[in-house]
Amino acid sequence: MTKADRAEELFKTGACCSQAVFGAFAEELGMDAETAMKVSAGLGGGVGRMREVCGAVTGATLALGLKYGPDKTVVYPKVQELCAKFKAECGSIVCRELLAGPDPKATQGGTPEARTPEYYKKRPCAEMVRLAAELCAGL
Repeated sequence: MTKADRAEELFKTGACCSQAVFGAFAEELGMDAETAMKVSAGLGGGVGRMREVCGAVTGATLALGLKYGPDKTVVYPKVQELCAKFKAECGSIVCRELLAGPDPKATQGGTPEARTPEYYKKRPCAEMVRLAAELCAGL
């Protein structure tokens, strides 16, 4: 199973976007799954569901930090490359821009939506999680 497959699986079984991406890499990088889920929990939905930087991107950023840190001169270029590639593919790294639709305010607030088949049909999040994991695995 690829990291992208694992990230998508985690997302589709209830992990938020940041947890899904970070969780796909954590154990390989020396962190247990439970700790990875705790560390990345607040970054979902564009940081606490505030729709800022996409959680898939922040999850990948955590993985890159764990892999290449603590040297920021190594980590920052990797993060910048990941973000540039993600933005080239998706048009943005900002959650609210990625989810923009007829009513962007409908995606804001503290309570996550139920993970129903309709949720997955209207949201590009699973694809973004998959892309972020693919990009991260290539760095």
